[in-house]
Amino acid sequence: MSTKKIGLVIKNDAKAEKKARELEKRMGNQFVVIDVQHSKNTDIPDDLLCLIVLGGDGTFLSVARFIENRGIPLMGVKFGEVGFLAETTEDKLNEALDSLLKGEYLIQQRTRLDIKVMRDNKQIIDVDVLNDAVINKSALSRLASCAVYIDSTYLTTYRADGLIIGTPTGSTAYSLAAGGPVVHPAVPSIILTPICPFTLTNRPLIIPDSTKIEIRLEGSPEDMILTLDGQEGFEMDPGDKIFIKKSRNDIKMISFENQSYYKVLKTRLKWSGGRS
Repeated sequence: MSTKKIGLVIKNDAKAEKKARELEKRMGNQFVVIDVQHSKNTDIPDDLLCLIVLGGDGTFLSVARFIENRGIPLMGVKFGEVGFLAETTEDKLNEALDSLLKGEYLIQQRTRLDIKVMRDNKQIIDVDVLNDAVINKSALSRLASCAVYIDSTYLTTYRADGLIIGTPTGSTAYSLAAGGPVVHPAVPSIILTPICPFTLTNRPLIIPDSTKIEIRLEGSPEDMILTLDGQEGFEMDPGDKIFIKKSRNDIKMISFENQSYYKVLKTRLKWSGGRS
């Protein structure tokens, strides 16, 4: 068995906490519990084999933001339905843990987006997101106007309830609900998905992840909100500029089979067919 320690992040949930106690009883002091709510990134030990995340996709996203550029592999464990990020379920956790300790696992690289916001020539936000950044109005009755520039060339102005800029990993999150495409995580791309666009010809767009995006807020952007990975929101001011590009910091995800993405996709989206 591996002698490296394993980090454990536990969702504030009775089932997750019970499972954590079971794991700690089985593994003894090989587990290190990480409290992402009250700890700092630098509190994570350098020699962790991985971080096991007991919770859903929301908890997984929180941990991905917490580790920043530490490069620690994450293993998500979902309680209930299979999540898109937490592919291991509670009932298969012991089996997955055995494989992990034997070194019988794969590492999948998931790209993130680097989100920067400039206000009065000062950088006020610099965050990596795993799923998406969403620009929308806090007043739902009004349209958001987002002028989009691709590699400094004007593309179009989206007038819509909002605009989602997502990664392939995030293609199965809010973007999918807004009518965006499902994009395999290995496809190097960035997805632009307008939310209920005023102009019906404004459709979702997939662009290379080598592209640099600039978004300028037009009209009356005083009610605009920028939401990062669905967890942190910022009020935008007139004149704010949002710069988006592929981050240098990927997320490493632990998987136990080559085609796990398609299995998770079929299960989560409840696809059916003649073959199992």
